[in-house]
Amino acid sequence: MTHSTGLTPLDLFIADRLKEFDQIPKERRPLLLRLRAYIQKKLASNTPIALNYICTHNSRRSHISQIWSATAAHYYGVPQISHFSGGTEATAFNPRAVAAMQRAGFKIENPGGNNPHYLVHFGAEVEPLECFSKTFDDPFNPKTHFAAIMTCSDADKNCPFVPGTEMRLPLTYEDPKVADDTPQEQSKYDERVAQIGREILFAYAQIHT
Repeated sequence: MTHSTGLTPLDLFIADRLKEFDQIPKERRPLLLRLRAYIQKKLASNTPIALNYICTHNSRRSHISQIWSATAAHYYGVPQISHFSGGTEATAFNPRAVAAMQRAGFKIENPGGNNPHYLVHFGAEVEPLECFSKTFDDPFNPKTHFAAIMTCSDADKNCPFVPGTEMRLPLTYEDPKVADDTPQEQSKYDERVAQIGREILFAYAQIHT
């Protein structure tokens, strides 16, 4: 559904996150600026850019971050970037996280199966992301010349070496899983989707300046 302004629900969700940059804690800003600087450096050298968002199970935070990364790159006009995610083990893109992304306005196709290869749409004129759980070194992911962005502290601690990386960034988030099967479940997932969206959009802002 498109609103009378011509904006989609996702457009409106993004607009709200752009108004929240002042909510980003001061101590997290240097991490986000490091991601921006890495992208800017690669753009300046005209070399391919690959970002791999890594969490333990590749089920929640890493997928949410990957999707927001692709969305932010599209929003700010940086098509040269490839966006991936992986884990120290493979499980499945958690249905609660999928539902939270859908509430934010993303259109997501579920083909079914134990580890569905979801197709995530974030723009009418751009190819959808294929999102499924896998290890960070899965053949689907880059092997060299990429940034490893650690989205959970467990993966950051238990995976001290990620082969092939040019940069490793500990951009960790609280796991919304802590609220599973509680009255706070939906609000906790929505909060994490908004936080990651806000921060990734901030990282991509002013990349071209």
